[in-house]
Amino acid sequence: MSGDTAIHVVAGVLTDPSGRVLLAQRPPGKHLAGLWEFPGGKIEAGEDAAAALMRELGEELGIEARVGRSLIVIPHGRIVLDVREVLGWSGTPSSREGQALSWSLPAAIGYAQVTPADRPVLAALRLPARYLITPAGMDADALVDGVDRALHAGVRLIQLRLPDAPRSQVATTARALRERCALHGAHLLLNAGWELAEVLGLGGVHLPARVARHLASRPLPVQRWVGVSCHDRDELAHAARIGADFVTLSPVAATTSHPHAQPIGWEIAARWIAEAALPVYVLGGMREDDIVHAHAVGAQGIAAIRALWPH
Repeated sequence: MSGDTAIHVVAGVLTDPSGRVLLAQRPPGKHLAGLWEFPGGKIEAGEDAAAALMRELGEELGIEARVGRSLIVIPHGRIVLDVREVLGWSGTPSSREGQALSWSLPAAIGYAQVTPADRPVLAALRLPARYLITPAGMDADALVDGVDRALHAGVRLIQLRLPDAPRSQVATTARALRERCALHGAHLLLNAGWELAEVLGLGGVHLPARVARHLASRPLPVQRWVGVSCHDRDELAHAARIGADFVTLSPVAATTSHPHAQPIGWEIAARWIAEAALPVYVLGGMREDDIVHAHAVGAQGIAAIRALWPH
């Protein structure tokens, strides 16, 4: 999409002390009337995104907002939607333009209730900043113990990856981890095997790029997560087309697990993330403190094995 034809829009995520976010309903007579969206509007000539959002929230809600970082950028047709966190505000949000308002927990908002451009925002709000991929070559007891410790350390999204294990072993390990994850409100995803993930009632599946490229649509319903491993712009675009909820992008930095892979680098990763239209975890050579850098380039957070595996 060229900069001349793109319509740049900014929206804000206001969160109250109970974790609810504010949505505005599109009024009758407008495109997508009746659907809900995050409040905001078009960026005017000469405005930066933060200034535009402050103005729009003042006009729509009657508040003075403090605007934080960009949570996600979503190209959608001719629109480029930049979604920003709102750190705080003065005044009480109220409808100034006749639109209905609603405070809701992100987990309670259905994808069908919001505009298509806002659906990736919901995914981003539901996803954590850290995505643990389990290490290969461990016995079951050590694997379960490590996941237990990761859960106690605050990890809430885990991919079970057992590339060489028979299906029966994968199922046994997944059942043991499923119960532990449920106790912590965490999501367990199975690498590649979406049929088994569905049978076991897991949180979802993570698809390798070689698997995802042969799919025309997501293999699981929207109630379960679908992640995709991506390594270039084409794979990112395909993941969005099939309806994936999020992706990993790798290798962003040099990694000992794939020493011959050419790193993408942070600068290129930032450009691809801005084009991705869905939440992106950066993967490859990550450290725990790279979450700050990941957020700065628009990523959801980091995905890692070693950096997130408890020692």
